[in-house]
Amino acid sequence: MCTAFVSIEPSASVPVLLLSVRDEYAGRRWSPPDHHWPAHPAAVGGLDLAAGGTWLAIEPGAAVPGATEPGTAGPAAACLLNGFGAMAPARARLSRGELPLIALRDGGLAGVDLERYDPFHLVLAGRAGARVLSWGGSILAERDLPVGLSVVLNDGPEGLAADRTASELVRSLMAARAAHFRARFRAAVRPAPRPGPTTTEQAWGAWLPIVSGDGLALDDPAALVQRREFGDGRIWGSSSISLLAFGPDGPRYDFGPTPVTEPGTPGGWRRIG
Repeated sequence: MCTAFVSIEPSASVPVLLLSVRDEYAGRRWSPPDHHWPAHPAAVGGLDLAAGGTWLAIEPGAAVPGATEPGTAGPAAACLLNGFGAMAPARARLSRGELPLIALRDGGLAGVDLERYDPFHLVLAGRAGARVLSWGGSILAERDLPVGLSVVLNDGPEGLAADRTASELVRSLMAARAAHFRARFRAAVRPAPRPGPTTTEQAWGAWLPIVSGDGLALDDPAALVQRREFGDGRIWGSSSISLLAFGPDGPRYDFGPTPVTEPGTPGGWRRIG
């Protein structure tokens, strides 16, 4: 149950903020953000060691970060969430983790044979705004995110994708999380993170303790940073948090594994770019 919050304020000094929490089964190994892909040398992101792709990647040197107008350079960051719907045929299935890298390279997913991928939502973001590409197994839907604060869940933007979970439990957990954290982010002073030597705490201000869990227990129904057992013997939980900001000075990217500890210690916040 990955979650992404996107704040778009065109008149702000840093117009676009993207906060992403990755959830995965415990034991699925990964490496922190770096230049992991020789075929995509400009991309920086975390590496999924099981399939070789990523859940989020950024191209700091994109010519027009986040521009979505025709003829521009395309998004500067791509964030992947699993979706619901018809699964790809097992024999033809490709890993969704390659989609952020493809989108950064090509500015989208035009020409990709999506029938080979399981359902997903892909957030494309940069200084000019953000949009979400949603695939449920039959039609690729595209939605520009509006000005203000949006939440993208495994059920899509605001939980309104055409293909959604059939589980009442999962639906209720996503709704509780969205309601709690939307209110908390809106009530706090919006940060203006910029590239440079400032710490993650200085850059992200009042939003940092909120996205780090806001003091909720890991099994709270509204938990953003979570740990859950669904009765199949496996543990599902949050593995990392990515914080991205897009402004006129270029992007800023902060990263921390969960639970995030003190800066400068193993497991602490790290400025990627």
